[in-house]
Amino acid sequence: MKRGGVTTLAPDAAVYDRSVPLEAEMQRAVAFGLLRFSPQVALCDEQTIVMDVTASLRLFGGIRSVCSQIRRVVKSIGVTVRMSVAPTGQGAWLLAKRGRCRVVKMRSLERHLDSLPFMVVQEVRAFADWFHGLGCRALSDIRRLPRAGLKKRCGVDLLDSLDRAYGLSPELYEWLEVPPNFSARTELPDRVEHAEAVLFSARRLIVQLCGWLSAHQLALTHATVSLEHERGRQAVEPTILEIALAEPTWHEEHLVRLLKERLGRTELQAAVIAVRLTSSKVQPAEPPSEDLFPDPGGSAEDHNRLLELLVARLGAENVLRPAPTSDHRPELANRWVSVQDDAKLSVPPEGLPRPTWLLEEPLRLMMKNHRPFYGSPLKLVSTGERIEAGWHDGELVTRDYYVAEASDKSCYWIYRERPSVKTEEVRWFLHGLFG
Repeated sequence: MKRGGVTTLAPDAAVYDRSVPLEAEMQRAVAFGLLRFSPQVALCDEQTIVMDVTASLRLFGGIRSVCSQIRRVVKSIGVTVRMSVAPTGQGAWLLAKRGRCRVVKMRSLERHLDSLPFMVVQEVRAFADWFHGLGCRALSDIRRLPRAGLKKRCGVDLLDSLDRAYGLSPELYEWLEVPPNFSARTELPDRVEHAEAVLFSARRLIVQLCGWLSAHQLALTHATVSLEHERGRQAVEPTILEIALAEPTWHEEHLVRLLKERLGRTELQAAVIAVRLTSSKVQPAEPPSEDLFPDPGGSAEDHNRLLELLVARLGAENVLRPAPTSDHRPELANRWVSVQDDAKLSVPPEGLPRPTWLLEEPLRLMMKNHRPFYGSPLKLVSTGERIEAGWHDGELVTRDYYVAEASDKSCYWIYRERPSVKTEEVRWFLHGLFG
């Protein structure tokens, strides 16, 4: 209906102007998400996407599984779809206009196409009145007309379109050209005050990113999420979220989960109006090796994903790993860095006991009956290890370390200060706890 007729029947109706560029942008976003199923994706007229999945059927578990996954991807982008499957792309396109249909054999395709009204063919609509005058209602009626007369009256485009749909002539499509780098932006439907609400629109970008990664056979190692705020006089710089992955991935679920955790601990300075996702670092994808007898407790990939989730939830400064330095003094050798830090690990001397937990400050022990005491008398159960270092930087330590055992069989790492000339007092200190 025209605008005047609508406002007459419903004065309070909300009228929106159609935006063809936004429709094309949405169609392209869906096409990028579908690249994970096949690199042969084409953008066609009338908001249609044609995709050849012949080579992907075995990989994704058959045509039923492929269709189910395609619907899930399209739904996550935020649009609805009418999808059909046919031996020809043009035939699937025409069948999709009349609803869901799955045709595998050419004979069945011909029967289903013949029953369609001829208005589904784009090239026929210009001659609709003439065909109605001839009594044509379906495609089968048009196909019974003489081809020479149709060619002379309607041109070759109509016959070529029908021949492609029925598999009588080859189909040529301009497959979607995948850019070498990925950077996509989407505007939010409204101003968003909370970071968690950004996830719905950001998920659409992640779906496109995963399709782009699959088309290039790449895995993501670092991504940047930019949250754009108000523009104009009160413009605010975008909020930048860096997502670093310990294990390269191209899986949508894992990336969405990481972004969700990161957004959960992000405080916005201003309302968000748009989101941009950029792939900062990628590398060639390597499928995970599947062992015949996998190790218990999960694979290295599972462990890395757990670390990534902890970093996204707690922050890189709160998820640490040991990185001992080359120093004999335990308090200096015991160094912890972020799991994302590339600091090298210095392996301690082999055969020497080291506690699981080193105290930040050594605790002086009481002496009872000439023995160190910590809850109970401690019994030395190891030979001594002498550490004498720090003379070069003015922090000299002279200690004899032992493993001591309490009455409850718990073990401690204690040391005795070597008495100096100034004092002959023997002092014992607790420096570490064994697991």
